[in-house]
Amino acid sequence: MTANAEHTDSTEDVQGAGDGASVDALVDELLADLPPRSTPPETFLGAQFDRGLAWVHFPEGRGGLGLPPPLHQHVMGRLRAAGAPMAFLRNIIGYGMVAPTLVAHGTEDQQRRLLRPLFTGEEVWCQLFSEPGAGSDVASLATRAERDGDEWVVTGQKVWTTVAHLARRGLLLARTDPDVPKHAGITCLLVDMQAPGVEVRPLHQITGEAEFNEVFFTGAVVPDTDRLGAVGEGWRVAVTTLMNERVAIGGNVGERGTGPISDALALWRERWRDDPSPHAMALRDAVVRRWIAHEVARLTNLRAAHNRRAGTPGPEGSVAKLAFAEDNKRTYELCVDLLGAEGMLYPNDYPQVRPTGLSLGAADVRRSFLRARANSIEGGTSEVMRNILGERVLGLPGGPRGDRDAPWREVPRS
Repeated sequence: MTANAEHTDSTEDVQGAGDGASVDALVDELLADLPPRSTPPETFLGAQFDRGLAWVHFPEGRGGLGLPPPLHQHVMGRLRAAGAPMAFLRNIIGYGMVAPTLVAHGTEDQQRRLLRPLFTGEEVWCQLFSEPGAGSDVASLATRAERDGDEWVVTGQKVWTTVAHLARRGLLLARTDPDVPKHAGITCLLVDMQAPGVEVRPLHQITGEAEFNEVFFTGAVVPDTDRLGAVGEGWRVAVTTLMNERVAIGGNVGERGTGPISDALALWRERWRDDPSPHAMALRDAVVRRWIAHEVARLTNLRAAHNRRAGTPGPEGSVAKLAFAEDNKRTYELCVDLLGAEGMLYPNDYPQVRPTGLSLGAADVRRSFLRARANSIEGGTSEVMRNILGERVLGLPGGPRGDRDAPWREVPRS
């Protein structure tokens, strides 16, 4: 769930942009005034936000300069090369999903209060969409929010909530009108995860870790000033979030040969490069095929990043997310093959732990192999991504949706 960028691939485009030189000057000043290797991360990131270099394509005063998105990719590449702290690693959900949604739908007060501590990592965010009976069909959610004067009282359950146990705030979808069709009766609320009536329970996954959680709401109170968007317009807010989530998960534009393919290349060099056997040659062919797939996806994401405009991303997010999920699974399957018999042995005695940090990466490819199973589920399943591409890109007819116009209250649910 990152927003990496490659400095070298974007340099020509930035040099051709009218504001590229001024952005470079701002980056130079930031690095000179606050050397990243000797400045506390929160201090550096706060100054980065205040100078409009958090998301340069955001509006001025909201961490941005109102410039084209490719310049943001360029800035991130320069700061990463200088060893600066990366905001997306300190607030995975908040950075790539919540922040653009706040800019698209939030009030001036919400943006002023929430964007800066989100960027510095002082307030970690989680996303409260999925429920036990509302996964791929999020619009069928049943968590209720009932109006009580200037407040909303929330009751219900969410599931698969990444880093909810570390989050200060959550982006919540709740049912506010059960008598209209499911997409029309949803409202989005900004929840204080430490408020009374909010309970977070761990969900241990196949890796043994519990980065996912269940969240229970029992009469939790949310002020109406923390409603995002209009009452009943939560689905529009959700679409913005989900489209940005797919870009954040799959739209990474890293340097050539980085990411999962770097693990496969390292194992090949360590274990098989000097082996002349037919088996080694077959593995070499598999590594080359995986490298080509990752490079095609990287270049596609780079082109999409250069063409992207601020706001809600288009279908390129679904393309990137689908490629990311399927490529990751296949590449880590290859890594396990490259390990041979060692690939069957899970390291560290399969600990049942709850992460205390926000990094979702892994040092061991066997753990990455297990974790990659989630890539084709989180942020929208691969099946949902194919449906979106079929209908919205290829123009194919959609599947039957018999409950689209029926009141939510009348739709059968499991």
